[in-house]
Amino acid sequence: MNQLEQLAQWTTVVADTGHFLELQQFSPSDATTNPSLILKAVQLPEYDYLLTDVVAQNRHQPMDVITDALLVRFGYEILQMVPGRVSTEIDARLSFDTDATVKRAQRIMAEYEQCGMAPHRILIKIAATWEGIRAAQELQKQGINCNLTLVFSFSQAVVCAQAGVTLISPFVGRIYDWHKKAAGSHWNENAMAGVADPGVQSVTQIYQYFKHFDISTEVMGASFRNVNQILALAGCDLLTISPDLLAQLQQSYQPVAPVLSVTSAKALSIQHHQYDEAGFRYALNADAMATEKLAEGIRAFAADGHKLDLLIQQKMAELDS
Repeated sequence: MNQLEQLAQWTTVVADTGHFLELQQFSPSDATTNPSLILKAVQLPEYDYLLTDVVAQNRHQPMDVITDALLVRFGYEILQMVPGRVSTEIDARLSFDTDATVKRAQRIMAEYEQCGMAPHRILIKIAATWEGIRAAQELQKQGINCNLTLVFSFSQAVVCAQAGVTLISPFVGRIYDWHKKAAGSHWNENAMAGVADPGVQSVTQIYQYFKHFDISTEVMGASFRNVNQILALAGCDLLTISPDLLAQLQQSYQPVAPVLSVTSAKALSIQHHQYDEAGFRYALNADAMATEKLAEGIRAFAADGHKLDLLIQQKMAELDS
C-alpha cells in the first residue's frame, strides 16, 4: 500500500480543498473548505459556470445571502464526491458575534436541507474565539454539528470540548511557521521535525487529553507544511490534507506506523482543566503564538471573504451588461 492507504487504516483522511473536481483521485472520506480555498477554486475557469449559476439565481439578494449560497453550492458538489462530511465556514467577519454566527449557521443548514443533504453530513466551521465557541455550543444543542477552526492553543481545545462541539481543527503548519520565524537563525529544521515539531506537539497534547478523559469531540489536525508532519500524527482521529500533500503520500510506499493511540493516551498521567470566560481569555492572552495566529487567521479569512464579495459583484455586473 502507498502511504495514503496506510494512513487511512488508522486515521480518517480528509481533503482540504474547494477544487472538488480533483477529489476522486484521492478517495477521501470527508472534505473541508474555508474562504481562502473557495476563493481560489471559484477563480478557476472550470468553476465559472457555478459562480454564474449562483449569482443568476440570487442576483437580487443581499451579498451575504449570495455568498452563503455559493458556499453551499460548493459544499453540495463536494458531497457528491465524498461519502462523509463537508465543512462549510461561517464568514470570518462574524468571529466575535455569537448571535450573528448562529443565524448564519442556521441559514446555511437550511440551504443544505433544501438541496436534500442530511444534517449529519454538514459541519459548520467557526473560528474558535470565545464568541464562536458559544455560538457552536448553541448550534450543537439544535442538532447542528460544528467544526471549530483556527485552534492554536490547548485552552481553545478544552473550551471547545466543554461546549460539546463535534470536531476541532488544531493548525499544525501555522504553529510551525510561528516558531520557525521566532527562532530565526537559531531554528534547526532537523531537530524540530516529526514528533519534535511544535505544531505536531500541540495536536498530540490535545489528542492525548481528549482520549485520556473520554472526550467525544473529534480532533482533526490541519494546516500541514510537509508530509512528515502528517505521518507524525498518524492515528489522530482525522487529518485534513491539501491535494499536493495527498499526492505526495499517494506516490510514496515507505512504511507508515501509528503514532497516536487511545491506549497510550489512557496510560498517561494528565491533569484535568476547566476554563470559564476569564480563565480562557487569560490563557489565550498568555500564549503569544496562539493570540497572534488566531488574529492573523481571522484577518486573512475576512480579507478573502471580501475578495469573494468583489468577485460576486463583478459577476453581477457581467450578467447585467
